[in-house]
Amino acid sequence: MDRTEEDSILMKAFRSKLALLSLTFFLGIAGIAIGQGLIVAPADIIVTHGRVYTENPKQPWAQAVAIHGTKIVAVGDDTAIEKMRGMGTKIINASGKLVLPGFNDCHVHFLGGSMSLGHVDLAGAKDVADIQKRLRAYASERPGDGWVLGRGWDYAMFGSETLPHKKYLDKLFPDRPVLLEGYDGHTYWANSKALALAGITRDTPNPPNGMIVRDPQTGEATGALKEAASGLVSKIVPKPTRAEELLALRAGMKWANANGITRVHSAGGDFEILDLFDEMRRRGDLSLRMYIAYFLNPPSLRPQDLDAIEAARKKFHDEWIDAGAVKFMVDGVVESHTAAMLEPYSDDPSLKGKPFWEPANYNAAVAELDKRGFQLFTHAIGDYGVRMALDGYENAEERNHKKDRRWRIEHIETVAATDIPRFGKLGVIASMQPLHSYPDADTLEVWARNVGPDRASRAWAWKSIADGGGHLAFGSDWPVVTLNPWEGIQTAVTRQTKEATPANGFVPEQRLTVAQAIDGYTLGAAHAGRRERTEGSLESGKAADLIIISQNIFDINPHKIGATKVLTTIVGGRVVYQAESK
Repeated sequence: MDRTEEDSILMKAFRSKLALLSLTFFLGIAGIAIGQGLIVAPADIIVTHGRVYTENPKQPWAQAVAIHGTKIVAVGDDTAIEKMRGMGTKIINASGKLVLPGFNDCHVHFLGGSMSLGHVDLAGAKDVADIQKRLRAYASERPGDGWVLGRGWDYAMFGSETLPHKKYLDKLFPDRPVLLEGYDGHTYWANSKALALAGITRDTPNPPNGMIVRDPQTGEATGALKEAASGLVSKIVPKPTRAEELLALRAGMKWANANGITRVHSAGGDFEILDLFDEMRRRGDLSLRMYIAYFLNPPSLRPQDLDAIEAARKKFHDEWIDAGAVKFMVDGVVESHTAAMLEPYSDDPSLKGKPFWEPANYNAAVAELDKRGFQLFTHAIGDYGVRMALDGYENAEERNHKKDRRWRIEHIETVAATDIPRFGKLGVIASMQPLHSYPDADTLEVWARNVGPDRASRAWAWKSIADGGGHLAFGSDWPVVTLNPWEGIQTAVTRQTKEATPANGFVPEQRLTVAQAIDGYTLGAAHAGRRERTEGSLESGKAADLIIISQNIFDINPHKIGATKVLTTIVGGRVVYQAESK
């Protein structure tokens, strides 16, 4: 190479650097946030003309977002971001709509929810007759003698009986097995055929942490199966094939993306199918980030549990599939009196709810897993269950001397007043599901009756927990309730039904602002999954996960928030959902 050629190459390199420095300088003075270490190049996607709520306190609002590859490279005003447009840049015109970070759902059972999309949907059924109508329609489309499976019935429709009875199913299906999951997943409803196939008789003992509800006169099973007793029947239901599971998971992911969900935290039921998620990733089908917890069931920590947890963490610990958490379940639910309470139930003083774990065993397991660096989720609904979880976490801190472990308690439907400040003190995350507090008949007539007015006054006390320094993270518990986060936000903000009842709201002092509710699904949720440095807000260098929605939920009547529709969902720099144009 002669001197002239060398000078030419050096001059081209100098000009390229000068152009890059000039563009970087221009973007900086134009008010664009550029991540450190990012190469400023033509963007692959620019979302422009939006009302961008970033969740970044240093730059709360913007107009446009530039994406290169899988990351956000700049956030700023339309004029400045336009300078990053190249020949191949895809332009998404938000047309003044609200742009938000992609939503995290911090509590789902993803395979169960995905499979349920093909079962009878009983959510919102008005009464037993409505359920029977839906079952007839389902069975007529699927003739034969196969299982009839469904979910979503609630306790209030059974009135004073509270629990369902097999007689309502036997009338329709005397020779075909039926198994229907309650909306909360803690009580199942079986017909006589299903009970017979499972070998359940009047002499069948209750399994640990479960109850076969029986007729007090005859001792015969009524068809209601509480907690672990449901497994006596569900274990004989034919298992779906791998192909059926993959098909269901694809449908579930599409549904999640259509609701603006870009990551889910699985709280049980999905650890066993990590390989399916991995297969979907290899095929390019994965459009949802997965954080998956190992569910300790039965309630013990066995050597084989530790082996499985450690192996999964080693293999799956990346931005798409992360198996770094473990879930405990210390109690049940209020409606069936299986949530563990400090004092007896108001409607039945003979019951307090027995914890599923012995406290000493729970404390030992928590301390061991915490020592190994796992994040821990604990399902705790009753006030004693919540205290037991807080005590276990405090014990682990004293033994292991570690900070910022991001321990979580899931649900927290009622809590003792003295335990509320402990969330902030211990750094425990309150992982809650706003739609669980929806004040319909089930909540006001069954739940509130069972706990009584004092405990009901601390129902879903998310604002009190946040005011005390605790972190909030929101989710759905899908398929217990819909994946739709907008209905959850509306409930968190109003504490009322869609019909604006009760007039003053259900425990109205726990209402949140729209910004607080959004944070629970975005940056707060990312914090709950140890991902706040890479997800949860629209900032340079973070994952390009964002959504465009149909209305500005900051400015509208809060009772209209639930009607919000997602227009566009982007995950990892890829458009995974686009609403059809009307």
